[in-house]
Amino acid sequence: MCVTLCWSTEVSIFACIPESVPPFATTCLTSLAGAILLALCFFKRIMKEMRRDGSKLVRRCLLLGVLNCTYNVLYLYGLKYFSVSSGAFTLSMTAVVLPVILFTLKKEVSVKTWVSAGFVFAGILLAVGNNANVGQFWGAVLIGSGCIVRAVFIVILNRYSSEDDPISISAFISGFVGAISAILWLVMEPTGFADLPWNSEIIASLAIYSYFMVAFAQTLNIFAQKKSTPANATIIYSMEIIFSIIWGTVLPASLIDRTVITPWIVFGVIMVVLGNLIEIIPSRMEKVSET
Repeated sequence: MCVTLCWSTEVSIFACIPESVPPFATTCLTSLAGAILLALCFFKRIMKEMRRDGSKLVRRCLLLGVLNCTYNVLYLYGLKYFSVSSGAFTLSMTAVVLPVILFTLKKEVSVKTWVSAGFVFAGILLAVGNNANVGQFWGAVLIGSGCIVRAVFIVILNRYSSEDDPISISAFISGFVGAISAILWLVMEPTGFADLPWNSEIIASLAIYSYFMVAFAQTLNIFAQKKSTPANATIIYSMEIIFSIIWGTVLPASLIDRTVITPWIVFGVIMVVLGNLIEIIPSRMEKVSET
């Protein structure tokens, strides 16, 4: 829930960064800053992990870095089509996609997880469907593609986090994401560092994202993955919607487009909360098996 609370500010922070800043630049700068922070604070720990099995760690983190960079860029481009609240609900499609990914990989998915994902999906449709328009189609495609990539990322991360040091994983993922996005930034949108429209708002947004999203929340998430399953984690991530709507309601209009609470959004939030309760609260069968 702590990770989800941090991630819920993601859409609001992105809204403070003007469209003239390329998504590749945002991903590059925040990821490299996060990697540097982790390296400075945990240098000895990371070096110890590298001596244990550095080549395997690097290979794994490179794969995770490619996936992370891919879904981040897809999200950044896709969010340009949505408001804060609609974007937050759409991002939560990962909770719906992940059970399908697990089923495709021939991993067991409980009935409870399918029911939970169904409630989350219904909540997303209620909140977004009423305000949907044709102009948001490509945004939905981009974010939907990002949710698929993120679901695969979570499944792989869940396995690696139980075998390798979470802080080292987080540092290397951030470093690889920064390097990959820097190359894409140079090739796709060759805007120089000095050419970005620097002001206090952009600097603050990038700094907050670098620390709270990349260095803190991402690392904490990897620690949490050691004690969780991909399905449980992803359903809980959908609670990001509630926090995002709160930020969109209470933050000043000078920072973001304020969220207008409608009955559809309220019903959508209720459905998402119900989906989480179904997944989190142990069933009678689970209590019997634990006993």
